[in-house]
Amino acid sequence: MAHFEHGKVGFRWCDTCGTLVLGAKCDVCSSPGRRFEVSKPGDLRPCMGKSLDVLVGVFKKHFGYADFLRNRTVFFNKVAGEDRTDEIVFQGLVIGVLRYDLKACDFRLDLRLEGALLLRPLATKGVVTVGHDTGHLKGKSLPGKAITGVQGDFQEGDPLIVVAGNLICSAVAKVPSDRVLEAEKAVGVRDVGKGTIEVSKKRSSWTGFVNANENYLRALEGKGVSDIRSFIGNNKLPVTLSFSGGKDSLACYGLAMKAAPEAALIFVNTGLEFPETVRFVEDFARKNRKRLLVADAGNAFWEQVGSFGPPAKDFRWCCKVCKLAPLTDLIEKNFPRGTVTIEGNRAFESFARSTISFVERNPFVPNQVILNPIRDWRAVDVWGYIWWRNLDYNPLYEKDFERIGCYLCPSCLESEWRSTAEIHPDLHARWDSHLKAWSRKNGGGDEYVKLGFWRWKVYPRKMRQLAEEVHLRLPEVRSDRLDLKWVKGVSPCLTGGYSAEGVLSVPRKRDFSRVVEALKTVGQVKYSKEFEIALVKTKDSTLKVFGGGQIVATGPTPEKAHAIFEAGAKALLRAQLCTECGICLRNCRTRAIRLDDGIVIDEERCTRCGKCTEACVVAHYYDKLVT
Repeated sequence: MAHFEHGKVGFRWCDTCGTLVLGAKCDVCSSPGRRFEVSKPGDLRPCMGKSLDVLVGVFKKHFGYADFLRNRTVFFNKVAGEDRTDEIVFQGLVIGVLRYDLKACDFRLDLRLEGALLLRPLATKGVVTVGHDTGHLKGKSLPGKAITGVQGDFQEGDPLIVVAGNLICSAVAKVPSDRVLEAEKAVGVRDVGKGTIEVSKKRSSWTGFVNANENYLRALEGKGVSDIRSFIGNNKLPVTLSFSGGKDSLACYGLAMKAAPEAALIFVNTGLEFPETVRFVEDFARKNRKRLLVADAGNAFWEQVGSFGPPAKDFRWCCKVCKLAPLTDLIEKNFPRGTVTIEGNRAFESFARSTISFVERNPFVPNQVILNPIRDWRAVDVWGYIWWRNLDYNPLYEKDFERIGCYLCPSCLESEWRSTAEIHPDLHARWDSHLKAWSRKNGGGDEYVKLGFWRWKVYPRKMRQLAEEVHLRLPEVRSDRLDLKWVKGVSPCLTGGYSAEGVLSVPRKRDFSRVVEALKTVGQVKYSKEFEIALVKTKDSTLKVFGGGQIVATGPTPEKAHAIFEAGAKALLRAQLCTECGICLRNCRTRAIRLDDGIVIDEERCTRCGKCTEACVVAHYYDKLVT
């Protein structure tokens, strides 16, 4: 979790070689490098391919000059923002922030002081000159009457360089250039400094970056290989490598081929992969003569999206249906005793992964042990290693994609979604039309989709603020959530104990007999087919579930009454929204579950351990599905 605290983290830059130094010193010139700081968590990554073209275009647009970015090693550092937001690291300086503006559907540049000092002698536009009697400048809004010169046209919100005598300021336009001289608040000054920063004459490349950090990369590899060998040396299970087609799994491939060269590659084809990714994985396995096992989800996503609605950052039901379900099936068929799988999970990727360990068990795939050898690597470490080992990588990384996954994933950025529209308009159009139809049906409209609100079940603060700015009315929760109405909350019963009563509105997709089957995992069941009533008894509690969604629970304590009520609600959900993914079946140690238009329970085998409920995609997202 320390990775995600607010604050700064230090790196070092070799001015002699013009590149980032990751180890104790530059391996080319032996310089320890100059320290500089970026915002935490500091997961630096190279700016390359189309990403560099985007950056060059933004600087060219605002300041008329961007050649200084070419033939140099430039890095991005992801920071918090409503969509893509990256600090720009150039010459060991944070010269600005590149962010994707959801309202404008375009990139914007926030210029830092270092960027203003560097660009002042180079810029041919975006420069404003003011008089000497402006007083304290930092954080000040300057009136038009203080401006003595304007170089080039600009729009409201554009970055500017302000020159006040021997002072240089990073600033932002409060009004367009044609109104700047008359405005009361014309320019907002952000930071102030003196002098200039020269662009280094030393050109640099990614090859130079690798050469400067070879010893560091060798040490990273050595530790990763050693960690893998130390575990598999005492383990008799076959070793596999999760190979998604992304950079992190590619780095793990480099480690695995030294620690366990016999490892087979496992690729989960979710049915939502970019065509480039599928081709890359197949070609890579063939070129390197590796056994490739493919877990294919087929059309599972499109078959289930009508039931669950679009996936969201906080409701990724698709991962279980399209990834875990086919993966559990593949492992059971090919590795009945289980497997040790090397995966490219990194702590810097997200808060949820910030505490991952080297060895973990997949909670949804009981016979899979996971090794995370690059858990402490940053993105820049991964890329340095890939280039050092000369590993072929997915061509999508040259198309301004930070991450490679399902093309319609809610966790991808709107800026990446724009890139998807450019390279695969057919895929983009299919999902976009589906989202808009779903949004219109539920009262959201096209703007709701355009601004990316569909990506959340429960809207975070930043999205609520965006809705206020664009005057978009949001429902309190997403309209595809199911409604739970309490008839009577947990309260004392006249006959003793406590009771809870409510009605859960669930779309009826299966006969009530399938609800009865799911309830068998809760307790002993008696069932009236005629009246569609199921009575469930446990050691100390009782539960009634009706075909219309009514649930009545009683227990000796408020906690137990609530627990059995929730167990009944989850069983009702599981039965009606079951995707038949089979994850619950494979998590049942007594083999008490089979699938037949939903789950069917063998009561003689069922121990009511709860493992099937814990593994179920529907039960797992109970809090997200039910209001």
